[in-house]
Amino acid sequence: MTSQPVIVQPTGQGEFQVRVSAQGPSFFVDEPIAMGGLATGPTPYDLLSAALGACTAMTLGLYARRKGLSLTDVQVSVTHRRDAITGRDTFERALYIEGSLDDAQAARLLAMADRCPVGKTLSVGADIVTHLAPKTEPVLPNRPCDQTHPGAMVQACEDMDA
Repeated sequence: MTSQPVIVQPTGQGEFQVRVSAQGPSFFVDEPIAMGGLATGPTPYDLLSAALGACTAMTLGLYARRKGLSLTDVQVSVTHRRDAITGRDTFERALYIEGSLDDAQAARLLAMADRCPVGKTLSVGADIVTHLAPKTEPVLPNRPCDQTHPGAMVQACEDMDA
């Protein structure tokens, strides 16, 4: 299933500021002032880190609900760095989980984190196909929700127990 398009266009403000139109309200993506941006929104790598963290938190919550685990809070902290020599990117994810969980349940949630769909995509890579479009995509207010990610999280939970 193909997701709904996310539309990204320069705003004409600053060197880097773009407006992202996705599900929900639009928002800016930008670079820090020190890099020539206006610092009006997250950077592209902030968004990748946020996608990993959000998917992890959502997947852990879904798994805990499906298994009846007493998970009362989850916080995912993600940092990004690129090795100057190899050029390889590393996303480091720290999980804070709270609830009436025994060691085995906590270990299961830790293992589940590695199965979140965005994490799997980042770890194995993805194909990127680029082409010229004959016209611009319309920016749709209240566009239909993307259904690709919830199904991928459900599949990850099912795979964990297979």
